[in-house]
Amino acid sequence: MFYFEIEKLAKENDNFRKVLKTGKYSQVVLMMLLPGEDIGNEVHETIDQVLVFLEGVGKAKVGEEEFDIKPGVMAYVDAGTWHNFTNTGSMPLKLYTIYSPVNHPSDRVQKEKPAVDDD
Repeated sequence: MFYFEIEKLAKENDNFRKVLKTGKYSQVVLMMLLPGEDIGNEVHETIDQVLVFLEGVGKAKVGEEEFDIKPGVMAYVDAGTWHNFTNTGSMPLKLYTIYSPVNHPSDRVQKEKPAVDDD
């Protein structure tokens, strides 16, 4: 078992991506997008993803759907669905995401968005 205050850790996170916990079938990752930054249009063919937004505002595109992001919004992205999330505000967009199954190496910490995502 691993116990943590997820909202506190996510709000304190200053990394683009930081793996918090990796289990056998899922993974919790903290993320932070700077103003104007996006995650990048991507698809995970065999991975479901849940994203929970805690601070900041933005826009989401999941498949053909588009919606606003604000604190308290959760997005569920089915495997095989193209998606992107963009910070449209003036403050960092803070969130945590859960992948199932695991998507990143368990020790991954990326201070900044990589020029080309390596997933």
